[in-house]
Amino acid sequence: MTSPALDLSAVLPPPRLAQLARDWLAEDVPQFDPAGACVGSREVTATLLCKSPGSVLAGTPFFAAVFAELGCRVEWLFPEGASLGEEGGTFNVQQKGEPPCSGVTIHSLHLGGWEDLLHGQLWACGSVTRAVRDARAVCGFSSKIEVECGSEEEGREAALAGADIVMLDNFKPQALHAAARSLKQQFPLLLIEASGGVTPDSLSQFLSPNVDVISLGCITQGCPVVDFSLKVPRPPGAGPSAPRDGLLPHTNGATSPGDRGSSPSNDIITTLSSPMSRRDFAF
Repeated sequence: MTSPALDLSAVLPPPRLAQLARDWLAEDVPQFDPAGACVGSREVTATLLCKSPGSVLAGTPFFAAVFAELGCRVEWLFPEGASLGEEGGTFNVQQKGEPPCSGVTIHSLHLGGWEDLLHGQLWACGSVTRAVRDARAVCGFSSKIEVECGSEEEGREAALAGADIVMLDNFKPQALHAAARSLKQQFPLLLIEASGGVTPDSLSQFLSPNVDVISLGCITQGCPVVDFSLKVPRPPGAGPSAPRDGLLPHTNGATSPGDRGSSPSNDIITTLSSPMSRRDFAF
């Protein structure tokens, strides 16, 4: 049974979210916006279309924060985390991993989040034991220490030295399961990560009760870009060239809401409007 989605709206404090939106707008328009002279202060409603099948809607708070800074209202037709069109992408990876995997997350955001000791660092220190000891002396008790290991023996040395996580790197599935089972028997609280050569198609081969984490570089390396199109209605009497749906195309090949029946990937995910008599945005 699928658990209810966790509400993450309070994870990023509103002042920080608003500051991010202001920074992005300042980067986009550091001085003047000549297009603003063309748009003026007329109130309009725009529709955001997702044209990439298998996408998962993510980042709605950031989108809304940007337009809130511009005095616009945003109404979402799909919730955060909704699958748009055909199932696929990262969502498929998560489905293939459940159970026993609980979800998909980023391995690390920066070098200070935890201490990840890779082979080059281990050999520079002289040994696994010394590397773990030195890392613990610097990062303290509150940080996790993970050690990249190319053999079961290295994993055992890392665990004995006090590592919290052992990454079994570039193991074939059969060897991985044997090493993970042996390490878990000796160190029940040790977290085991499988890494190296794992793809969405081979993911199921690496699943095991003794493997806690499986990392896939393909999720963040070369991830395809989701195609969005933001459209504004053409005003009445704008000319005979107006499309039959009354929307101005802003992306080549964009499909209008009136064409949704012919292409399930063109999901209308939000509408936004400018309630104030001022120039709020230009497309």
